[in-house]
Amino acid sequence: MELLLLLFVLESLLKNGLGNNMDIQKLLHDHRIPIAPPGDSNYHEGWANVRCPHCNDHSTHLGFNLQSGYANCWRCGHHFLDKTIAKLLNISLHKAKELLKEYGETPVYKAKEVKRAPRTKAHTLPSDTRELTKRHRRYLEGRGFDPDKIASEWGVLGTGPVSSLDGISYKHRILAPIWWDGQQISWQTRDITGKAKAKYMACPKNRELVEHQTVLYGRQESWTETGICVEGITDVWRLGPQAFATFGIDYTHQQLRHIVRNFKRVILIFDQEPQAQAQARKLRAELEIRGREVVQIDLKKDPADLTEKQAKNLIKKIF
Repeated sequence: MELLLLLFVLESLLKNGLGNNMDIQKLLHDHRIPIAPPGDSNYHEGWANVRCPHCNDHSTHLGFNLQSGYANCWRCGHHFLDKTIAKLLNISLHKAKELLKEYGETPVYKAKEVKRAPRTKAHTLPSDTRELTKRHRRYLEGRGFDPDKIASEWGVLGTGPVSSLDGISYKHRILAPIWWDGQQISWQTRDITGKAKAKYMACPKNRELVEHQTVLYGRQESWTETGICVEGITDVWRLGPQAFATFGIDYTHQQLRHIVRNFKRVILIFDQEPQAQAQARKLRAELEIRGREVVQIDLKKDPADLTEKQAKNLIKKIF
């Protein structure tokens, strides 16, 4: 099983998972722009490298990513594709845009923008919230988690049989506080009975200090230049402090900005459902366009369903 997991990681590192219809190589070839060939010191698989028109480049440091179509110079950084083509071919910006359309311009994905709801009530927890009971602990143990570790490292609590807030029932749930910039701004709960209509339920929006879908779940103080992006809070618990979650597959523009500000390299591990994988590809495209290095890993299972040993091996492989 451990060998299969590592093989999945290696396979994912070699895959080109985005897929688009832009032929940047043909565009460069048709306009007689020399591309660094295999064996050249600046040749990189998955890239078309040419002389950068933005800096005093005497080599081929400007790379066009063949999957996402964005441009990045290893000397002077990220550049907009249309402006780069205009400068490289010495044509107008308008003509460059028309040319990109002709060769199949890469679609630009737009993340949704969350409008902050006014906070009209005090931030608080549901009634009957307590330390983890035997029932909560059995649920966590059944999913392969150490309840004491989860409680101490993530501040996780439990709700009882009559837990409610603002007329909403939160009974029989795990409650995870959400922290951002040093303060608790919200919380999210997870049903432990398997009978609730909604597995996950969050704090009412009018009680959140900050809308939870505009931030990332995780430990900001533990993040480094490389971050592991997952969907949910249990995925973060499994992979540890290097991971962060977007509270589902529908990431927001605000979350995208936080990812770009905090990480230079992002490892994307979303669940296996087709919709989740499609969202992962969109997020990958948006991050790459902003000059971030992204690797999309296919685990064949949800991160939270890994064993502790599998998770440790995965983290070791990533870093």
